Amino acid sequence: MMEELTEEERELAGMVREFADQVVAPQSYEADRTHTLSMDVVGQMGDLGLFGLPFPEEYGGQGGDYMALGIAIEALGRVDQSIAITLEAGVSLGAMPVYRFGTEEQKQTLLPDLLAGRALAGFGLTEPEAGSDAGATRTTARLDGEEWVIDGSKQFITNSGTPITRFVTVTAVTGDEGGRKEISTIIVPNGTPGFTVEAPYDKVGWNASDTHPLTFDGARVPAANLLGARGTGFRNFLSILDEGRIAIAALATGAAEGCLEASVEYAKSRTIFGSALSTRQNAQFTLARMRARVHTARLAWHHAARLRDAGRPFAEQAAIAKLVAGEAAMDNARDATQIFGGNGFMNEFPVARHYRDSKILEIGEGTTEVQLLIIARGLGLAG
Repeated sequence: MMEELTEEERELAGMVREFADQVVAPQSYEADRTHTLSMDVVGQMGDLGLFGLPFPEEYGGQGGDYMALGIAIEALGRVDQSIAITLEAGVSLGAMPVYRFGTEEQKQTLLPDLLAGRALAGFGLTEPEAGSDAGATRTTARLDGEEWVIDGSKQFITNSGTPITRFVTVTAVTGDEGGRKEISTIIVPNGTPGFTVEAPYDKVGWNASDTHPLTFDGARVPAANLLGARGTGFRNFLSILDEGRIAIAALATGAAEGCLEASVEYAKSRTIFGSALSTRQNAQFTLARMRARVHTARLAWHHAARLRDAGRPFAEQAAIAKLVAGEAAMDNARDATQIFGGNGFMNEFPVARHYRDSKILEIGEGTTEVQLLIIARGLGLAG
């Protein structure tokens, strides 16, 4: 769909695709095997300006938009979902809340290093009892003089424990509003006493992505670390997730495309009963369905991104994009594994890693069921 992009967008897509093929892909298997996020790759992404794509130049950004970010994430997702989610989370969950809701001082202090890839930040939302139901947040923050005192825990937090992680932004209950929890967001620098980044998870996929549980035991930070107005944390994080779903849909589209590209190449080279697998009609039909999924997923996230960048309502379209693209990635990963046969079960082949990685695309940043709820509400189906 390159013809649908502007000249600048086509150049960006080609540049990141080349970087993905020449720099990211060669290290992907070893990074997955050793559960290691390459800080060299992260640094190179920073040098290319990828972390600053949708931010204005005054803070060190590239002056682009969410469409540009999605293009970069899709290109990376083709070859390595762990690297793609590192960029996605670094922008959508790390830097974007500061840009959207921070004070001018917070922006000037925190954004330059985040947008240059010199630092990363996490977004602490999910808890053991509060996943899709984020309103069930139990982490608390109380004011003690000029400090917030934070107690609680978070789980599944991306980019929270890398060597360059600067801080995490956490949602916490800061009071009560007529019987409803007042939820605010607070910046907690890494190294704060009482804030512990626990051991990394042993995950099914995204093995090279940095993911940790977090514990807060009387962690104290300045009152000025409040991000956004007090009590607006719940509403603010919903808007952040709406945007993030576009980026996750782009990542999922890239994964689906990576599976398709690998499967087409393998089917052409694999000989079975004296002829190429690609000459078999059942294989052709499988590959054709995979192609259709990629096309549909890309149309969906492009539409949502264009709406967002035009300042128009996009929440429902973002949910549709994440739903369609997440399922496309999972379906294409399963079909690609079948095309590859026994080789598809070997982690050294990218399709095997996509098979493990893609399931989280139907869960993270809003499950498939949450997307269906959003779409149903768009149809006027209250419940």
